[in-house]
Amino acid sequence: MTDPVPRLPALVEAVLCVGSDLELRATLQHIVDAAADLTGARSAALDMAEPGDAGLLEIRTARPPTAGQDRSPHEPHERSDDALGVPILVDDTVFGNLYVAGKRADPFTDEDEQLLRVLATQAGVAIGNARLYETARQRERWIEGAAAVTTALLTGEDAAGALLTVAERARILADASAGLILQPTDQGGMRIVTAATPDGSADPGDIVGTTIEPGSPLVAQLLGGEPVFIDDSATDPRLTTHVRHRFGPNMMLPLQSGGRLIGTLALPRDRGGRPYSAAERLLAAQFASQAALALVLADAQHSRERLAVYEDRDRIARDLHDLVVQRLFATGMMLESTQRRSSGEADAEVREILGRAVDELQSTVQEVRTAIFALQQPPADAPTTLRGKVLRETAGAAAVLGFQPSTRFTGAVEALVPEPVVGHLLVALRRALASAARRSGVSRVEVTVDATTSLPDGRAGVRLTVFDDGETGEGGTGDGDTGDGQVGTTVVWRSPL
Repeated sequence: MTDPVPRLPALVEAVLCVGSDLELRATLQHIVDAAADLTGARSAALDMAEPGDAGLLEIRTARPPTAGQDRSPHEPHERSDDALGVPILVDDTVFGNLYVAGKRADPFTDEDEQLLRVLATQAGVAIGNARLYETARQRERWIEGAAAVTTALLTGEDAAGALLTVAERARILADASAGLILQPTDQGGMRIVTAATPDGSADPGDIVGTTIEPGSPLVAQLLGGEPVFIDDSATDPRLTTHVRHRFGPNMMLPLQSGGRLIGTLALPRDRGGRPYSAAERLLAAQFASQAALALVLADAQHSRERLAVYEDRDRIARDLHDLVVQRLFATGMMLESTQRRSSGEADAEVREILGRAVDELQSTVQEVRTAIFALQQPPADAPTTLRGKVLRETAGAAAVLGFQPSTRFTGAVEALVPEPVVGHLLVALRRALASAARRSGVSRVEVTVDATTSLPDGRAGVRLTVFDDGETGEGGTGDGDTGDGQVGTTVVWRSPL
């Protein structure tokens, strides 16, 4: 029997080398290299029982394998002249099997096995430390990622941007091939509404819009706020999408806070990619919970900001109505009274001036009322009234014209103009505004909607007049339901009510 004491310094050196690195992959490489050097083997390998935290299944020395190395590593206690294997325990659990093969000179001895077992014991301690270090680093990255997402969401991103931020950050942290957000459909399924990929494309390969149809057990779990972990998306029968063949391991985590299900965060890896470890699943689930809370808080913050804007707009509208309009009315009444008291030829010019002033005040009152109405409309909502729709058309034309057209309404336009006529009126308005935008020299556009007009045959009607101060053209009048109007300085459109 060979005395192991002469090899004690080599053993001590190997133990020190094994524990010299906290990075798991490097630690495992140190272990197999030390096993080969300590026993004089031509090659060594560490075969893990399950994928390691870094997704590793096997670590080998860089030396070329020998025929004896073909022996199965899953038989750690087997020993022969050309192969030797021992288990490595981490926290009383088999982490993997360390084996050596092809000794350079003599067959493997009892002392070789004893040294290998001592090395395996120390390797278990080193692997445990490296695992703790890797877990701590991984947890730190996920915490920093969750904090970054919260900060980004609370700095004013819209709903679509917020979901994309969550998907992209989670994809990076999980080392996934895509970050997907699914939301419930009205039919009871789940639809992908956001996708983030390494190349940064917003919709890689028509992923966005893909739907998991109702009735799948997977949908029931997702809608119930349960996490779902999938070993292989391409072969899992619960996934019914046409894009599942692109992915392998997958985590589908609920974005849920306070009983409110915002959606599901899916983090698929490529086909053949390493499975998610238990630590990764736990950290990703915690990230999803934090992200859901941040989404709810951001939505509440945006709602408060919108409410503040609405309240401010309401206050401005009230001030305009209570102060400006009343003063304009009072001034107009004073001018009209003065105009009636004027007499004689000397006062004819004064009466004319007063008449123009009264007309201007009435026009200003109409403009202010229109502004009040616009302020009372939520800016993000589609208008449902004739006034709102006309104002939306003129606002859209302002971007092309470079200025806001003047808009006036006469009569109870909301009550008098039926919906079919509204559609024709808007078509005529769009054509007239487009014509004005194409003409040169236009610096003023006036739009008037009059619901008190009468048609030539005596029927009640509505009249749309669009005037611009561009180069003089042919005026036009279009009567009837077609809404046709000719290009010119003034375009008039009429329709019966």
